[in-house]
Amino acid sequence: MTATPSQPYTPQPFTPYVPPSQYVRPRLRKSTTADAGTRAAAGIRAGTAGAFRDMAILLLLPLPLLAATLPAAFAGGGTRRWFGGRGESQRAEAQAAKDAAAAAFYELDTAQRDLRISIETITAVDDSPAARRAVSDFESLGHRIDEASLQYITAVDAHDLDRDDLEASVAARARTELTRARDELGKVKKDLDRFSEGLGPLLDKAETQLARLAPAVERARQSLLAASNALDAVRGSGLKADDLAARLAVLGPELTKLNQGAGRHGVPETLQRAERVARDAEAVRAEAERLPERAAEIDRRLVSLRTRAQALTTRAGQVDPVLSELRRRFTAACWQDLQRVPEQAEENVRQAEAKLREAQQAREAQRWPDATSLLSTVRALLNATDEAVSAAGDRLQRLNAVAKDPQQEIERTRFAIRDAQRLAMAGRHTPDPRHARPLDDSVARLERAIATLEGRHPDYWHFLTETEAVRRAVARVVGQIRDERGAAGA
Repeated sequence: MTATPSQPYTPQPFTPYVPPSQYVRPRLRKSTTADAGTRAAAGIRAGTAGAFRDMAILLLLPLPLLAATLPAAFAGGGTRRWFGGRGESQRAEAQAAKDAAAAAFYELDTAQRDLRISIETITAVDDSPAARRAVSDFESLGHRIDEASLQYITAVDAHDLDRDDLEASVAARARTELTRARDELGKVKKDLDRFSEGLGPLLDKAETQLARLAPAVERARQSLLAASNALDAVRGSGLKADDLAARLAVLGPELTKLNQGAGRHGVPETLQRAERVARDAEAVRAEAERLPERAAEIDRRLVSLRTRAQALTTRAGQVDPVLSELRRRFTAACWQDLQRVPEQAEENVRQAEAKLREAQQAREAQRWPDATSLLSTVRALLNATDEAVSAAGDRLQRLNAVAKDPQQEIERTRFAIRDAQRLAMAGRHTPDPRHARPLDDSVARLERAIATLEGRHPDYWHFLTETEAVRRAVARVVGQIRDERGAAGA
């Protein structure tokens, strides 16, 4: 453009090229039809004023110079074009297309930024094939966004719509290119929106885990603090609780990793670590709070089991008179298995007392698991001794009863058999062989047991064991019948 006295030359600012990956959102300029009309009217007024000014200058020139200059002036000479009407309308339409493209560019850029946050949220939590595929698809969309953005920026840089000498054809071309760029940006935006909608399940899952992360880590910290406080309170009462302190110390490095954050160790691993730390710390806290009661319970058990061992020592001494009477009144088969009861009882009591001393030492050293285990062993030894000592007295009592009146045991067994037979025949004309055969065998077995009572020295113990075995067999048949009928009814 050539400078003239009426309009000095103003250089146009240079607009550097911005790559698609580094572009900055352009400032949106809002344009309306009224604005376009205002600009067109301003152009016409500027052109008219210039024409009148040029005419005034011509009238002041001498006639020879006026004759030489006037044809050129009316032929369109000068640096400003007469531009109005349709030309300004084209400029306004091009500016409107530019503003619409800028708005589309801004919307696409905003959507891409929001979607990038969603993708980063998913990748921070999920490493599944679906998540990896979503990342790959987002990268592909990113290439399309770059291409559409480049098309828009190129169209903006190629046309200066504020030039005074903008031609109508150039404005029309600018409008076409900017409209095309806007359409492409809109198309990519729709594809981006569809892609974003498809991320719903993955994003919901990721956000759920992220929402759990902070509370889980805080619970772990609070659990560790509670465990530490409980341990301090226990130690303040005079209990050492060394095993609990060692378990709590193991959780220290885990707390360090939790403090380092999920950014370093990953969200899933951090969640698992937080839950594990909270669980283990809670266990330590509960045991620490229960420790004084546990110590008191161990003390009570020591006293109780020591008293019981002394009582069993006294009862074991009474087994010999019972065995003497069994030998005197009944056959060897009735008492032979009880011969070693006094010796076994004495040995069990001796072992129990030795374990009690060890348990006492463990209690004084505050080795709580050892003390508890030893007391369980003592209890098992005393239970076995109690059963053996009681068996001798029970044997004599049962043998005395059957020797006095065996008919009571016989009738008890026969009643069980008859009751089972009535159940087997209920609703049937003939019994099921699976039920009838065992019951018939039980009847025969009872008869054989009764026959053993004949003679000078009957084996009452064999008779009792046989009748018990018959009743157990009958009970099995009754249970089988009820189970089958219950299943059929269901």
